[in-house]
Amino acid sequence: MAEAGGGSLDPLANLIAEREFLDPVNDKRRRCRARQADTRCWRVADVRRRLGATVLAAFVSLAGAGPAPGQANAASEYQVKAAFLFHFAQFVEWPPEAFENAGAPFTYCTMGEDPFHGVLDEGLSGKTIGGRTLRVRHLKEPREEQGCQLLFLGTSEKKRLSAAIATASGSAVLTVGETEHFAQEGGIIGFCREQNKIRFEINLDAAEKAKLKISAKLLALAKTVIGNPRGN
Repeated sequence: MAEAGGGSLDPLANLIAEREFLDPVNDKRRRCRARQADTRCWRVADVRRRLGATVLAAFVSLAGAGPAPGQANAASEYQVKAAFLFHFAQFVEWPPEAFENAGAPFTYCTMGEDPFHGVLDEGLSGKTIGGRTLRVRHLKEPREEQGCQLLFLGTSEKKRLSAAIATASGSAVLTVGETEHFAQEGGIIGFCREQNKIRFEINLDAAEKAKLKISAKLLALAKTVIGNPRGN
């Protein structure tokens, strides 16, 4: 597991996190009770509860000082998304050839304008995943993707989205985006909004093409899963 650092969490980001992970669990439990759910139903709810608590704890370690009032909404959203990115990497398995060598760092990349404005860099500083140190690179062009294990494509890259996904396709790169229908258009994990909650969709077919194995625990949290899990 990755090491956790200190820090305070913006109240709005905390609220988003609680709504995202805790409310769905309570709804699930109520539905389970209503239909006298079997053990399997409770097991799914328990996975969501435990993983939700893990991600919620990450928001505390990733968030720095609170933003100015006028910037609170956007800054808090990207604090939450930065925490998601940190944990996505813990529930995905990369093939050995994705890294230069056993001691190579795990590299997060963003394309074009950095929507995190330093939050991702600061949040990942000093942390490790699977014994690998974490680093962040900010790319200008899709052809610079070599050496990235996770590539985030923000809304500013909408016009170059197809080219970036095509360049990464077949490589062991976890593509994550926030444009509408990102996963349906070939990306692996796409953020989406549902009733003011940050959710995500997973394209398993794209993940398999990239030779990435996504944990069943992460699949259980997804709003939508495209394709059928094989060997997860």
